[in-house]
Amino acid sequence: MTFTPHRLRSAAFAPIGDEGRVQLVEGRLVQAISTGAFRKGERLPSESELSRHLGVSVDTVREALGLLRSAGLIETRRGRTGGSFVSTSAGAVEDFNTRALLRMTRLELSDLGAEYEIVSAGCAEYACRRATSEDLDAVERILQDAWELPPDAWRQRITAAQLELAALSQSVRLTADHVRLQSEFTPLLALQDADRLQRRFTHEQVIAQLEATRRGEVVVVTSAVRTAIRNSVRWLVEYRSRLLAAEDARGQRPAHTDRGA
Repeated sequence: MTFTPHRLRSAAFAPIGDEGRVQLVEGRLVQAISTGAFRKGERLPSESELSRHLGVSVDTVREALGLLRSAGLIETRRGRTGGSFVSTSAGAVEDFNTRALLRMTRLELSDLGAEYEIVSAGCAEYACRRATSEDLDAVERILQDAWELPPDAWRQRITAAQLELAALSQSVRLTADHVRLQSEFTPLLALQDADRLQRRFTHEQVIAQLEATRRGEVVVVTSAVRTAIRNSVRWLVEYRSRLLAAEDARGQRPAHTDRGA
């Protein structure tokens, strides 16, 4: 099955507007790379195009691209066919996302998960009430054979399926909130993908959501969404704690640092 990540790219370039900051633009582009919306060797939109899509200044875009270039996630080529190209490996993306996780406090991580859970459950409820069989067939095609793919390609499919299911709520506001939160959360969620059991659990919960939506079982649908997100947040909290403990053991940070702040 040929898969074109149109909604993933649309999610990546939804306007940021007045909240636009270099870090937000940087995060949005990392999300696009993490989900495979743009793969190694692909050219990103130009600075002016990104500025227009994201609703921020060209200077903000240029600074964000500079940070990604310094991190080794993109490279810039000059000339008529030049531009910014994805140059990263899966390992470089994982390192970048790991650093982002470590910069968050446990409270910030839990709070992000709670907001994502509430919005996702709301989208799921309304999708359950409004989606047609044809709509759900399209999501099922996205998931077809997805489990057999490598982790990065699987993450692309599972994120696309989640975005499509949210859009089936037919609520502009809920879907916009879901896109915003998924853009922020997906790079962290991608850290789970090396854990096959965690990946399997997430996959099965999305399938359960899809099947329950077909049956019109709102309670089952929202339960599947909430369970998957809570499980992911718990995994990330524990993973963050292990990383901090490892840094303590290597003497890279004071042992008395408040990890729960």
